[in-house]
Amino acid sequence: MLLLHQQFVKNAKRLSKKLAIIDKTTGSKVPYSKALIGALILVSKFRQYDKGFIGIMVPTSAGCTLASVATLMSGRIPVMINYSTGAENNVEYARKKCKFKTVITSRSLLEKINCPAMEDMVMLEDIMDSVSTGDKLKAAIKSKLPASMILNNIHKGKEDDTAVILFTSGSEKDPKAVQLTHKNIISDIVNFSEHISIYETDVLLASLVFFHVFGLTVNLWVAMYMGMTMVTYANPLDFQTISNIARDEKPTIMVGTPSFFWGYLQKSEPGDFKTLRVMVAGADKCPDALREGWKKKHGVTLLEGYGATETSPVISTNTHEYNRPGSIGKIIPNVQVRIEHFETGKECAPGEVGKILIKGDIVMKGYFNDPGLTEQAFINGWYNTGDMGFMDTDGYLWHAGRFKRFVKIGGEMVSLVKVENTLEKHLSEGVACCVVDVADEVRGASIIATVTQEIDKNEIIKKLSEELSNIELPKKFLVIEELPMMNTGKIDFRSVTRIVQEMVADSSEEIVSEY
Repeated sequence: MLLLHQQFVKNAKRLSKKLAIIDKTTGSKVPYSKALIGALILVSKFRQYDKGFIGIMVPTSAGCTLASVATLMSGRIPVMINYSTGAENNVEYARKKCKFKTVITSRSLLEKINCPAMEDMVMLEDIMDSVSTGDKLKAAIKSKLPASMILNNIHKGKEDDTAVILFTSGSEKDPKAVQLTHKNIISDIVNFSEHISIYETDVLLASLVFFHVFGLTVNLWVAMYMGMTMVTYANPLDFQTISNIARDEKPTIMVGTPSFFWGYLQKSEPGDFKTLRVMVAGADKCPDALREGWKKKHGVTLLEGYGATETSPVISTNTHEYNRPGSIGKIIPNVQVRIEHFETGKECAPGEVGKILIKGDIVMKGYFNDPGLTEQAFINGWYNTGDMGFMDTDGYLWHAGRFKRFVKIGGEMVSLVKVENTLEKHLSEGVACCVVDVADEVRGASIIATVTQEIDKNEIIKKLSEELSNIELPKKFLVIEELPMMNTGKIDFRSVTRIVQEMVADSSEEIVSEY
């Protein structure tokens, strides 16, 4: 098996004239031949730093792509650092967790996010300024050598070597340092690409951040491993610009989160995204209205998929041939899924909700320097995703929510996601919701619904009562005008729960149903 950086070299030699990256933030176009020269220049610079880990904190761009590739080529391991919220704290957290010093970043990024330059931060601008004519000439000469000779002059390594450290989102607890190997990521790319039909000739619109697995694997490494052209843009929240890029560059593949796709749908003109052949939403539930909106405005079928940081990430996805809206699709090849009863540990029957467990080459090596946490993540050799779901009789996987988003009331397991989905259907357009549970010493758990605008509570409860049992009905509705979000576009449940707890504590009202 050629490792990730080795496959990049092979593609760069074979597809030298083809565009590797169209960077819409900087306006640069980088053919594979130039990408290889750039990576070789960075390799010579990165070899000056300590062996082991190198932090990378650079927005989605040609620069971040080549820095990631060059880190592996130099024999180091990239630690991808979240810069969108609390960048300074995230750098310190990553350094403490993984014991490294050097962080590759950008002065322009630090200025934009108001993060101070920290010790052992190396600016990409300074690296590029330090590149001499001799450096360029040496790298250009090396790039002309046969692929076999270039591969002999860069890091070799093994398929089970760690290829990246990524941190989980921390929406429920402190971020964990996930070790993904070359084999993990390559297995996911190969099997996902076969499952949903992705080819070298595709043009991929890459706007997701590379410090999350969805962006790193399905934007950066899918493109570089498959030899595609990748169109990068640094800000996925710039909905208007992304829509303009899609119209101008005519991509055929795009993945993202439902919250981002809502933004693109609202800001785009009909037909802006009409060239998309494969469009996959992941990381959060995909509402029917979003699917319908994309079909109506752009004639594009929005497919829903499922994955986790620890599984590189893709586990399942709908395809054009096998698409069951509402489900998270069929399992990709060479991956096993077991639905296990949360109490008995027995395998669930079709349609029965249980824990989603995974086996296969896509499953992580483990959490870095945390054997105890790694052991907890596995059940008899199966990775426990922490999600609940069921398999239907036709082999489609359905997501029922995080295990932690189930609450035991009156001896029954109640899905907060089910309550949320039902509530969502009866809210006016533009009103978002999030359902959490709050513990009460006397009555136990209570379901609280938060909405972004005032609603007719009595009318909503009347409608919910037709679809939900009494124990599933929210006991209180609270207004939070702007629900806190993670940078992935997911709702930050920890923050919502904390806000609700504070609002309830400040209120003299008891949490009881008035309906």
